Amino acid sequence: MTDLSKTSLSRRTVLQTAAVGAAGISPALRSMVYAAGSDAPEKTEVKIGFIPLTDCASVVMAAELGLDKKYGVKIIPTKEASWAGVRDKLTTGELDFAHVLYGLIYGVHLGIGGAKKDMAVMMNLNHNGQAITLSKKLADKGAVDGAGLAKLMAAEKREYTFAQTFPTGTHAMWLYYWLAANGINPMTGAKVITVPPPQMVANMRVGNMDGYCVGEPWNHRAIIDGIGVTAATTQDIWKDHPEKVLGTTADFVKKYPNTARAVTAAILEAGKWIDAGLQNKNKMAETIASKSYVNTSVDAINQRILGRYQDGMGKTWDDPNHMKFFNDGLVNFPYLSDGMWFLTQHKRWGLLKDHPDYLAVAKQVNQIDIYKQAATASKTPVPKDVMRTSKMIDGVVWDGKDPKKYADGFKVKA
Repeated sequence: MTDLSKTSLSRRTVLQTAAVGAAGISPALRSMVYAAGSDAPEKTEVKIGFIPLTDCASVVMAAELGLDKKYGVKIIPTKEASWAGVRDKLTTGELDFAHVLYGLIYGVHLGIGGAKKDMAVMMNLNHNGQAITLSKKLADKGAVDGAGLAKLMAAEKREYTFAQTFPTGTHAMWLYYWLAANGINPMTGAKVITVPPPQMVANMRVGNMDGYCVGEPWNHRAIIDGIGVTAATTQDIWKDHPEKVLGTTADFVKKYPNTARAVTAAILEAGKWIDAGLQNKNKMAETIASKSYVNTSVDAINQRILGRYQDGMGKTWDDPNHMKFFNDGLVNFPYLSDGMWFLTQHKRWGLLKDHPDYLAVAKQVNQIDIYKQAATASKTPVPKDVMRTSKMIDGVVWDGKDPKKYADGFKVKA
């Protein structure tokens, strides 16, 4: 019997034993008893959409390792072609959950750019691990970082095109923030287009863009293919930034709260497994590189998840702030301040005309109570505070205390 099988058997035994006396146990312990009574998942088979990116790994591994079964559910990972497709299938109920951009969930909740529906963030899936890639042609002219890009754009006047993956999403916000920090207004000083993540490399190869922001492995893939260089990582912009989330609709959470808790717990445990060591990370890379998931070579994935970076111009370095899926439980808590930050950027860039009630919206969307129950079940530490403080690449500090002042305080904005 494998270690995983032993763990699963032991877990089932604990659950079955606990179920016998569930009616008389504490609420904290009762939240762990998925096999009995009212704590059983209401829906036992769930479709979770994902885009072919390295950070879909905890969703995929929860299913591949059978961790979902420990919590009484079956996760069916469903490969999607674009974030717009994920949005549409979430809002219509074709997908139950999704590995999805943090800002997309908030955008839909507020009706930015079309569909409006009450949404829910169950947990953060990962920190860090995205990047900004510039074309090799630009790099050969000295645009190897933000300062070099700004200098080139000032010297050689033309329309420069950059790509992000979804208008309200994380990659758009990282791209805009980085350009602005280097004195380039993304709204007036460049052309910005939307391209699905797996199509970034092909579009750069044929010259459709000068640069892009996307998740891995599509930055490292551009280096392997000799068409792009890494000008910045997103952890350079915001160390330990929030990235993808486990998203769903508010209606789903209301109708199936036990299912939402069980799925969250299973994916928490998968993230913990990935971050447990080198062997697990390599196994994860081999698994998600397959055609069913990311559909790329293992070497495009397995370097940067270990923090082994190269920029495509001969520089290599070890980055301790690489993509993390658990990091002793620090990754996954759905901080209210994280959700609020995306709203401040939506306001900064004109996606929101007026200031929303930042804190109220975050409290509506981020499902902290259910997350805490799932954390108890998966033995995941929970921070004391629902807000956190971070310092960005431009030296500006975000703590969530005065979001309106923060959003209005940027010199470069729409």
